[in-house]
Order: sequence, then structure tokens, then C-alpha cells
Amino acid sequence: MVAGQPQAEFGVSAMALYRYVPGKAELIELMVESVLAEAPDLSTAGTGWRERITEWARRSAATHRVHPWLLAATAMRRQLLGPNQLGWLDAALAALEPSGLTVAEQHRVFVLVAGLVRTLVQQDLDFDEQHSQEWNRLTGELLERHADRFPTLTRAIAAGAFAPDPVDPLEFGLARILDGVQLLVDQPS
Repeated sequence: MVAGQPQAEFGVSAMALYRYVPGKAELIELMVESVLAEAPDLSTAGTGWRERITEWARRSAATHRVHPWLLAATAMRRQLLGPNQLGWLDAALAALEPSGLTVAEQHRVFVLVAGLVRTLVQQDLDFDEQHSQEWNRLTGELLERHADRFPTLTRAIAAGAFAPDPVDPLEFGLARILDGVQLLVDQPS
């Protein structure tokens, strides 16, 4: 697309969209609804709540990675959710329903899982290899000079705490969150 000339690709001006929607907020809501058109079918993920909410998180992360603008468009704010957004929320709560948690606890777990997904996708989007290498170099130099001021950090870096990690952060984070949820599920009433 030529800058300033969207009609080159679409055959209409950018402003022509506003004949059909009142403004930018409504256009973004329509875009969100379009991307989230089908709530995830979690029936193939297994029968347990843990497997199903894990699959929901994987699909949510994949959708956000393909459409990174969703992070801003669906930020945790009170807004009227469209039917497709509600479908994703319904799928998450349905996944958690067999856990035996109260509906309030199910919602809290959803918020934790959705927050993990959003945080990890944002980290992926923010990552820049060149800046990461420069940060590593500068931090290494700083710690060489001031290791006595930051002894724990110096030891952690020396032991490889910040080295590339083969562990999938989504799988690791979900396992930790869901282990905690399992403790809640297992509590006697």
C-alpha cells in the first residue's frame, strides 16, 4: 500500500470506511469480532478442566501472536464485549466448570490465565535481538565493575539464569498457575 493512498490497494479511500461505521472505536470492535469469530472448540483437548483451559490459553496466544493489535484492542478495561469475545470467555469458563470451583473462582483463574497469555505475547512482540545483545553486553560490563553491589544478580547471570531457555514460557507459566489452582480444587469444603 502506498503511504497516504489506501485506495491503491482497496479501491477506496480510508475515510470511506466511516460511511459504514461511526468511528475508529467501532471499527476496532468490528475487527476484534472478526478475528474472534469462532470461539475455540476445546472438546478435543481432553475431558479435564486443566487440559481444556491449557488448550484455550494456547489458542488465545496463537491468535494474539497472529493479530498483535488485539492486545491494545482488548485491553483489560470495562467495555461492552461483542458476541464473539463473549464466546471466547464462555469457552474458558466452560473449560473451568468441571473443576468444582465457584464461578467467582473460575473467573479469577480465567483472569490469571488471560493475563499470562497477554504478558507473554507482549514480551514476544517487544523482543528485539539487537537490543537484547546490547543489553547483555552493557549489563555484563556493569556487573563486572559492580558485582559487589549486586551479588545475587551476578551469581544468577553467571549460572545462566538469563541464557536462552528451551522451556516454553507459556507451558511453564500455565503449569505453575494450574498447580496452584489444583491446590484450591483439592481443598476440603
